[in-house]
Amino acid sequence: MADGGKRERPKEGRRCSRYFCTAGRGMEPFFIEEVQARLGATQVEYVAGKVFFSTSVELSMLKKLKSAERLFLLLKKCPPLSFCGNKRRIIQDVQKLVNENPRCWLHTIAVWRSLYDQAAKQRNFYQEYPDPKKLKLEEEKHIENEKQKTQIILETDTIKNQIKDQQKCDTHNVLLPQSRLFLENTPELIQDQTIVCDSYFSFRVSCRCSGILAKLFTAQELGKIIGIALMKNFGWKANLRNPDLEIFVHLNDIYSVIGIPLFRLPLASRAYIKTAGLRSTIAWAMTSLAEIKAGAFVLDPMCGLGTILLEAANEWPNVYYFGSDISDSQLQGAYSNIRDASLIDKIELFKSSVTELPFLSESIDVILTDIPFGKKFKITEDMKFLPRVFQELERLQTK
Repeated sequence: MADGGKRERPKEGRRCSRYFCTAGRGMEPFFIEEVQARLGATQVEYVAGKVFFSTSVELSMLKKLKSAERLFLLLKKCPPLSFCGNKRRIIQDVQKLVNENPRCWLHTIAVWRSLYDQAAKQRNFYQEYPDPKKLKLEEEKHIENEKQKTQIILETDTIKNQIKDQQKCDTHNVLLPQSRLFLENTPELIQDQTIVCDSYFSFRVSCRCSGILAKLFTAQELGKIIGIALMKNFGWKANLRNPDLEIFVHLNDIYSVIGIPLFRLPLASRAYIKTAGLRSTIAWAMTSLAEIKAGAFVLDPMCGLGTILLEAANEWPNVYYFGSDISDSQLQGAYSNIRDASLIDKIELFKSSVTELPFLSESIDVILTDIPFGKKFKITEDMKFLPRVFQELERLQTK
């Protein structure tokens, strides 16, 4: 990976924590290379759509990862649930994800809180004068995400008959004493991990399921089972709108994974991109393959909204960037993105046909572009111009 930043060295005395990320199909190798180069990650492994790794870096470094969709603190990774029994047996197996090893849950919560305690100390130096544009953008994205989360835990009653014993429990009179009893019996864990676990701790469960399990239960039903188990074991309070903690659960035929999202917004939601075009993780992967060097001339001849140029300019600033497009509306969107990202002095835009670009021959070191073809674009008469496009790009490329 051509990494524009320095590799983060783990600080002495800090323990490695276990994480995983979700990644788009085919992006796993890019993320593996990135966490190894940028974070010095160890114990890296992956399954389709997820990469697991260990590192001791701070939260601020984790937030700089570019090839992942979302990042989680790993709570539990285990084999898939057994489907040989009836529904009641499956419910019991789901409950065991919480009941079997409560120490694991408390330890991971302690790590999660420790990460944010350290991040909070750093933020105190920067929050006195926050950027209002950035705050407004993050708030708009947060509102949009919240609207999409209308079906989470404890919203369905379709499995009432299957979990009567849990529903009969009084969470105020029964569940809370059980959690206190557990904590009283493990004082050494609390002392070592500085765990704070009380009845005011709120949570919600976001559950995904696929394969055989999805034919027997909905994600909401499984989330409800896990939510009740968490209340019963720890005395936590369910809160769908503004919880202290979100629990992410993914159950399928290959694995069972539970984690804690580390950031409210996905890593793929770049703060410096106002209007998204090409997916930011894909754009970053393309730039990482280009081996851009300081002082190079880089061109995107079909720049659209400028996503590729924005990703490249943020990673490799000491480069000359040019973007061209034949569409006025796309160029206007690209200009707005570049302006809002404060990169006007780094990226020059102009209107031009890709078959007649205003550059001298062999004057461009790197050409990066998302050529419009595939499912999103229908094959039309314009496809006959592709040979001319490639001839023009070959003319510009330095030998």
